[in-house]
Amino acid sequence: MTQYAAPRTRSAPQRRPGSPDGSSWRVPTALLALMIIPLIAGSLRLLEIAGGPQVLPTNPRIDASPAPLVLHVAAAAVYAVLGAFQFSARVRRGHRAWHRRAGRVLIGAGLVVAGTGLWMTLFYPGAPGGDLLWTARLVAGSAIATSIVLGFTAIRRRDIAAHRAWMIRAYALAVAAGTQVFTQGIGEGIFGTTELSTGLSVSSAWVVNAVVAEWAIRRPGVRRARRARAAAAGT
Repeated sequence: MTQYAAPRTRSAPQRRPGSPDGSSWRVPTALLALMIIPLIAGSLRLLEIAGGPQVLPTNPRIDASPAPLVLHVAAAAVYAVLGAFQFSARVRRGHRAWHRRAGRVLIGAGLVVAGTGLWMTLFYPGAPGGDLLWTARLVAGSAIATSIVLGFTAIRRRDIAAHRAWMIRAYALAVAAGTQVFTQGIGEGIFGTTELSTGLSVSSAWVVNAVVAEWAIRRPGVRRARRARAAAAGT
């Protein structure tokens, strides 16, 4: 008796753990939306420095030495916009060469952001926020630079997980200006515009972003994806 094999059915493609789906662009879009107000404010400040109309409140510290701010704003714009697309899994996996080239640009831009931020903290006198915010800016700028360097050394030794974690930390701290729009507005709206309230409300944005970054790095779905990739590599 002749046996006939059952027709083979095509199974649905299985999604790899942590692979992108329709939500691949949600994180980049959210990051760009978060930074839209600081990017507009920075652009208006650069326009003023270039001789355009004054729209923002005057700042004697910037007027006396505008070069660090110009570098800071330009580098921050590159870092914020280009860096947002590094969070798209579709871009990382489908355009690896672009991801690597953009990463090199981001390392330079991020170090400029951190370096100019530290310079302005140390040499721009009389910034609002008092000693608390002065210290927070030093810590944040140093942490951004350190995270970028550690992320670079991690990818050099092919430690992708560590590279990803350090670059997430650096980006989260660098884009805290977007979060500060909310924390400063809420804090000063409730407690007024004292040195202490300004220092606390602005500094809290770095804390919020650092907590969110650690959650993104350590969330269960990411850990499962790492274990699955490690198991696949070992077979």
